[in-house]
Amino acid sequence: MTSAYASTLLTRTFRRSNHLASRTFLRNGLQCPKCGQGLAVQTRSIHSPADDPSFTSIVDNPPNLVRSGRKHGPGLIILALIPLTAFALGTWQVQRLDWKTKLIAKLEDRLVRSPLPLPPNINPEAIAEFDYRRVFATGHFRHDQEMLIGPRLHDGNNGYMVITPLERGDEGTTILVNRGWIPKSLKRQADRKEGLPTEEVTVEGLLREPWKKNMFTPDNKPELGEFYFPDVEQMAKLTGSQPVWIEETMEPDLLKAYDREAKGIPIGRAAEVNLRNNHAQYIFTWYALAAATSVMLWMVVKKPPTGVARRVRQNKEW
Repeated sequence: MTSAYASTLLTRTFRRSNHLASRTFLRNGLQCPKCGQGLAVQTRSIHSPADDPSFTSIVDNPPNLVRSGRKHGPGLIILALIPLTAFALGTWQVQRLDWKTKLIAKLEDRLVRSPLPLPPNINPEAIAEFDYRRVFATGHFRHDQEMLIGPRLHDGNNGYMVITPLERGDEGTTILVNRGWIPKSLKRQADRKEGLPTEEVTVEGLLREPWKKNMFTPDNKPELGEFYFPDVEQMAKLTGSQPVWIEETMEPDLLKAYDREAKGIPIGRAAEVNLRNNHAQYIFTWYALAAATSVMLWMVVKKPPTGVARRVRQNKEW
């Protein structure tokens, strides 16, 4: 190493030491030992955030840790109630299916029995025990007290149900007979003379319980001769009959039905139980809904969080 190179190296080292010392003096608020004016010149270029009186550090105002991506609201509770409710309704429909199946079997057992003669006086409260029981009664139709219930559809055609009191001569009582359906075009009695027998007749039919009105069916207007549903009690008072309802039956025969329709003779119903039994479909629907919504609930609960699992929400005062 030459003396010139050593001299240059010592000079650079000395200058660097003086510079660091000068910066150290400025940070500590001391004057430079050489010029004495370094503090005034250099302090204007060095500023710390802590010098601001309104400065707040993270120690004074810490951040809030917020969990994100796995939070569930009230919707999860509603989603959990759906499968429980659907399962309960499906179970209820299982019970309804058992009840309806037994009821239809009991009514069909009554249909296979031989028809009974209708007694002169009938206790209305006992009719429920003989619902769908085949009976027969003899008497004369009171066509002057005939009532038409409608509109009623039969094979897609509009018409009416003919309700005629049957006056039983020997017994001295009257009952209501649902003779069957006629087309709307033969509403007037003058257009269906063949369907108005005047001689003594024997009517065979089903003893039925009084009908229950549908909430969408309008009220009857007997003063105008308009009936929309068979109100047995109302019709019995109007005609002076017993509140006994008989539905006349006939053998299912398409040609015979066409002939009756053309002549204005009411088409009676078939001797069969016409109660609807759709509870098996309801069971499948409710249980399928319970299974589907249970899978949806499991997917929502087990769904992994998207993005960062936790994030820092900055304080509003920062």
